[in-house]
Amino acid sequence: MNLEALNESPRLLLQAELKPVQGTRFQPTGFPDLGAAEYSVTDGRNMRNMLLLESAQSMANRLEAACWDEGQGDLVPALQGLPYVKSTLPDGTVTSSILEAHRLNSPYLCDATGYEVIKDAVGFIKDAPFDRRKLATALLRFDPNSLLHGIFLEKIGGVVRLPRALSAFVEAEDVHVAAAGGVKFDRVQPTSAGTNTKYGSANEGYGNVPYHRDEYTAKRIVAYFNLDLALLRGLGLKDAALRLMTTLALYKIRRFLEAGLRLRTACDLDVVGEVEVQRPDGFALPTTEALEQALPALISECAPLFNDPRVLELTYDKDKKSARTKKD
Repeated sequence: MNLEALNESPRLLLQAELKPVQGTRFQPTGFPDLGAAEYSVTDGRNMRNMLLLESAQSMANRLEAACWDEGQGDLVPALQGLPYVKSTLPDGTVTSSILEAHRLNSPYLCDATGYEVIKDAVGFIKDAPFDRRKLATALLRFDPNSLLHGIFLEKIGGVVRLPRALSAFVEAEDVHVAAAGGVKFDRVQPTSAGTNTKYGSANEGYGNVPYHRDEYTAKRIVAYFNLDLALLRGLGLKDAALRLMTTLALYKIRRFLEAGLRLRTACDLDVVGEVEVQRPDGFALPTTEALEQALPALISECAPLFNDPRVLELTYDKDKKSARTKKD
């Protein structure tokens, strides 16, 4: 597997055209008090209706999920040995830095016994310049996924943050609304929602409840990926760690495009053709098989940079949360 074309490039830019697996309609992502994220662009002569099908925040979570084996409750085989952090709640529920939306800044980790070792490794000192390279070293040690997807450890310090090295989003072009609807039918009381029923009201789930639903069609759907190679190089990572982070990012992209494209119930997509490399010239995205073969050796080479044990296990402490809240 040859990554030499990336050595001098500040960015790796990829895009993949997508289409619905069946039919032509797809369900958009929705935002509170906004709904579907529609907007318009123009080339100076023509206006096009656009739709943000998947946001950068959501894509970060999906890229992580693509590397997690839900059935086994662990990383997929190719990533075994990569460090991350687990936290066990009082009721026995287990979560981790890979599953939590805020990763190492999740309250289920920050307010857990044992988190102090992460805080010490980050090395934040109040009223002193913060060394971002030390943060990168700590992230690589405990959770390399946080190094790729960005972190804001505001519970440690307001400057303890790192932007996403790997970012992505999905856009749809020339979109049109496909308006539809239906009704939740109550076979016991087939009455309208506004009618007082024998058993209860519509907001309690009784009666017939009509609803509308907007799906979309589009001329083109495209997933975009941006790997900030200059950012990674600027963190002072050792060569082996830099190769691992780059290979891990490429693997996440491949896994998402092959196994993570059912974004919602009515938004199930397929890749059309090959993934297109926009920058740099001369680079070809390795196959999933090539990446899976390369990753175990890279993980082994970086072992001295990882925490021991690889999976740091914490115990959520409700009293610790109360103490931190009172202090804040």
